[in-house]
Amino acid sequence: MRQPLRPVPSREKSDIMMSESELTQSIEDLCNSKAEEFRMYGYENVTGEQVWACVSENYKEGWPRPHRLANDILSLKPNRFMNWLMLSVYKSPRID
Repeated sequence: MRQPLRPVPSREKSDIMMSESELTQSIEDLCNSKAEEFRMYGYENVTGEQVWACVSENYKEGWPRPHRLANDILSLKPNRFMNWLMLSVYKSPRID
């Protein structure tokens, strides 16, 4: 016989919410992980800061929810990253 569904016990708010420093550290870890993945593909000079700059360019109106941030970082493809990198080189001021 099937067991009836029971509600999931609610957590305290402090268990669910991340502090700003924890969120920042998690984002930094994800960006560094993605940069390491790109280095395994042969893109040797990719940094976590570049990954974050590429992903965060879409957040002009503020940060999205943490699950969206994680998805945007982890689903970043090398082609999109390299396109962003080339455009950022063209946009940067020329030093003579």
